[in-house]
Amino acid sequence: MGLHGVKAVFFDLDNTLIDTAAAGRRAIEERPPRPLQVISALQSKHHYGEGEARAICDKVQAKLLKECHDPAKMCITDLRISHWEEAIQETIGGEANRELAAECYYLWKTTRLQHLTLAEDTRAMLTELRKGLRLLLLTNGDRQTQREKIEACACQPFFDAIVVGGEQKEEKPAPSIFHYCCDLLGVQPAECVMVGDSLDTDIQGGLNAGLKATVWLNKAMTAPVDISPVPHYIISSVLDLPAVLQKMEHNINAKLETDHMASSNE
Repeated sequence: MGLHGVKAVFFDLDNTLIDTAAAGRRAIEERPPRPLQVISALQSKHHYGEGEARAICDKVQAKLLKECHDPAKMCITDLRISHWEEAIQETIGGEANRELAAECYYLWKTTRLQHLTLAEDTRAMLTELRKGLRLLLLTNGDRQTQREKIEACACQPFFDAIVVGGEQKEEKPAPSIFHYCCDLLGVQPAECVMVGDSLDTDIQGGLNAGLKATVWLNKAMTAPVDISPVPHYIISSVLDLPAVLQKMEHNINAKLETDHMASSNE
């Protein structure tokens, strides 16, 4: 696919190319005959009731959603073990149990990584797109955590470059990280498209950086009437992206043809 106006596509990772949320749920839920999930371990090995085990896991999920991580103050491992430690103490009471918290964290982390996969149809799409475009993976987050996910889903071969926000001075939606990505690929912002599931980081960031287009992945497709910020395109599956790019190419070609006709008539 060769596009006159688009030379590169930037992809978000979590919940765009891979279903991180689903992998996290699977790492927690009890689904026999898979005994490795955290709830199963809390029940069978540590003799917690199902309600207590689920309450602990629900509290951890809530803490992860509100997580604010400063790598200068604490490594991500210590922070997330603390999430489990606090959740256990809030649910059960008594003394803090750092050892159990660490066991739960590593079990959750290992199981989640096992479930992080780049789907075969997504791989095929990336392979096809890369025949005519430069592709870059742009993900926010802690360096160690994101690099482990990238390794787990084996997505490196599909990209010309991979940029992790935790390794940069600023993360999405700061324009600087987008411009750094452009420099890496040797392209201009007006030649790039950003694809991601977050309005606040992916879409706002693409707009801040002056990219040619932003594509919001909204799997629910039940967006509020007043979306803010406003993406250029909305898709319900990342697999819909090629159709969007073709539409963009058609619009660009039509404009070029109109401009050519206008200049010929002058």
